Amino acid sequence: MKVFLPCLLVLILGACTPSSNQDNTSLNAADTTTTEQYALILHGGAGGATPEGLGEEGVSKYTAALDTALDAGLAVLEQGGSSLDAVTAVITYMEDNSVFNAGRGAVLSSKGIAELDASIMEGDDLNAGAVAGIQHTRNPILAARKVMEESPYVMLATEGADEFARSVGLTEVDHEYFITKKSKRQLERAMERDEWGTVGCVALDRQGRIAAGTSTGGRNNKLFGRVGDSPVIGAGTYASSNVAGVSCTGEGEFFIRLSIAHDVIATMEYKNLPVEQAADEVLSKLDPMNGKGGMICLDKHGNPAMVFNTSAMFRAYGNASGDKEVAIF
Repeated sequence: MKVFLPCLLVLILGACTPSSNQDNTSLNAADTTTTEQYALILHGGAGGATPEGLGEEGVSKYTAALDTALDAGLAVLEQGGSSLDAVTAVITYMEDNSVFNAGRGAVLSSKGIAELDASIMEGDDLNAGAVAGIQHTRNPILAARKVMEESPYVMLATEGADEFARSVGLTEVDHEYFITKKSKRQLERAMERDEWGTVGCVALDRQGRIAAGTSTGGRNNKLFGRVGDSPVIGAGTYASSNVAGVSCTGEGEFFIRLSIAHDVIATMEYKNLPVEQAADEVLSKLDPMNGKGGMICLDKHGNPAMVFNTSAMFRAYGNASGDKEVAIF
């Protein structure tokens, strides 16, 4: 089980990170007992990537994108913005950056179509919104937020979700906008090794509010109409300001069956476990099912956890104290 720390390659910006068998120090020692504290954690997916496969250019490209996304979210929090706005800013940027499997650059279904899913959740009132299988709304995370804020529903799907997004003024694009040369090549190869380039973010703001969000194009060459865990509240996304926030990435069918995101929160509450230990325990439930993936978590004190059982998970963390990390392996 891989936890938090990279095993092969790490780009560290700021403080050094402790190993998994050490006490929670350094980045895990964020103290948010005052409203001056804030923290943010994000991921760009998990899978079988290797240093050799990505190459130096690929590593540089991904770490730069993760770093830019992290800075976008931290800037919102630094200026006193809400955790919800920070999560939205991070995921919107990642949806617009074609290196990630979300929004532009999303992987394609077996019909050569990008079907996009997203969800977002506020930890204070447990309000949530999600969209599934949309094909024309430029930023699925914005559609999910509109569902949460401007409808009585939690999830809208396919044409109905796109129509709703249009009705509330979100930018609509031709479907070809989402398709890139990279996504076409991935579909043509029908890769034997799965990659789950889902993106996600969890933020804690100065007011102690936690928000979490997740966005994805799903699995490469997936059956047309398939929906994974990313838009499912409790499976791919969950937030409780009294406990923590979680965003997942991986083989969504397993995350749905195990309600992974909510299970982390429940494990912390019922067993009184720290966030990293709870996340590791919950992720281990995938092992008997041969499920693969990972998750990012942030507790109410700003303590992070990044756990995964794949060779890589693209991830980053930062807080008000200036601690900052971007890592892949």
